[in-house]
Amino acid sequence: MKPLRHLLFCFLFVLLSTNFAFAQDSSGVTCLGRFWHTNSQDVAVQGNYAYVADGYSGLRIISISNPANPQQVAICNLPDYAYGVTVSGNYAYVADEGSGLRIINISNPENPQQVGFYDTPGFAYGVTVSGNYAYVADYHYGLRIINISNPANPQQVGFYDTPGYACGVTVSGNYAYVADGGSGLRIINISNPENPHQVGFLDTPGFARGVTVSGNYAYVADDYSGLRIINISNPENPQQIGFYDTPGYAYGVTVSGNYAYVADRESGLRIIDVSNPASPQEVGSYDTPGYAFGVTVSGNYAYVADGDHGLRIINIASREHPYEVGFYNTPSYAYDCAVVGDTVYLADGSNLGIYDCSQALGVVDRVSETVPTNFSLKPNYPNPFNATTAIRYAIAKSGKVDLRVFDVAGKEVAKLVNFEQDPGEYTFTFDGKSLATGTYFVRLTAGKFTQTQKIVLLK
Repeated sequence: MKPLRHLLFCFLFVLLSTNFAFAQDSSGVTCLGRFWHTNSQDVAVQGNYAYVADGYSGLRIISISNPANPQQVAICNLPDYAYGVTVSGNYAYVADEGSGLRIINISNPENPQQVGFYDTPGFAYGVTVSGNYAYVADYHYGLRIINISNPANPQQVGFYDTPGYACGVTVSGNYAYVADGGSGLRIINISNPENPHQVGFLDTPGFARGVTVSGNYAYVADDYSGLRIINISNPENPQQIGFYDTPGYAYGVTVSGNYAYVADRESGLRIIDVSNPASPQEVGSYDTPGYAFGVTVSGNYAYVADGDHGLRIINIASREHPYEVGFYNTPSYAYDCAVVGDTVYLADGSNLGIYDCSQALGVVDRVSETVPTNFSLKPNYPNPFNATTAIRYAIAKSGKVDLRVFDVAGKEVAKLVNFEQDPGEYTFTFDGKSLATGTYFVRLTAGKFTQTQKIVLLK
């Protein structure tokens, strides 16, 4: 059965458009710019360009050299529905659903040229490139291996028709690991790409949507059966050694260090300690307000593409106590994101959004998890300051916290915090470099509690 994500998009866009004012709510994240009139499903960033898999419009190339004014420099129309994109060197490789693999020469981004294609028999939903080969997850036609050493004449050199629905593929060493829908994890020996053959499989109990490989383990996002951990040290005899049945529907998984981060659809972000793969334990979670479809981890932060609630940024420095440090309720439906430094490029259905997350990153720190007796806003230090100062406050009860800065005329000049926080003491590092010398006021609001402190900026 062909997935309906792109059919549902039109309905969701109309629905969300009726609540546009709500969709603009944000904290700690600034929209630098957007390119509208897209159907963004996936995005890859290389240099000054974003490459967008844009549904029925094919591949869009957006100049992001000026994030405040992203400009489409070219579009390469493709015959079906661009679902995924991978960029390697001078080429973009597009999974074009019913029209297979499309290879676009992007050496001149303003004049992209389709130089070759291979029309796979199924529906291409994902592509991974390794060396001279592209590995295509071709849904009900399994894994397709395309020789791309001559991009103008790509040739299928081998295939393995998996029994399920190939939704995603990861390549590691001589093996391709296929998330095969209702048929779980399939391990294909690709040491000879002309003769790929299945050497092992593990039929997971759910619907394998995605797979990540780290070391001797494969981590499978298994939809209604959560996270499955498969020992692949012997690919011919993979063994499930552990699992954690998340409360939602596991759509995506990223592994960093000893932790797996699961995008668990309506149950948000789940953080699983996998240091002992035989006994994975959920150590923390953050229930995002939307539908978590994808997660990217960079440093101490997890970036969640949260469907109808856009982009959520979760501080994961303490995995046991993750908390949201910033968000942007985008105007459409967030499917995926690419993170480059402090900037996030979000495939947001009707648009490609570019977001500056610097205010949200590294500025809110929980300095104590002891539950305070009272709410309070403490004097900032230093005061006067140039150009940063630490604003410390105490939260006695979980709830919505609002921290803002006003000038002497009462005009808001900065929204610092505007989200739920657990009890504890927090420090916000406020950067006033964009403000003029003068007196300002910081106001903390939490429930019925409100307190204001005077701060002085000297330059």
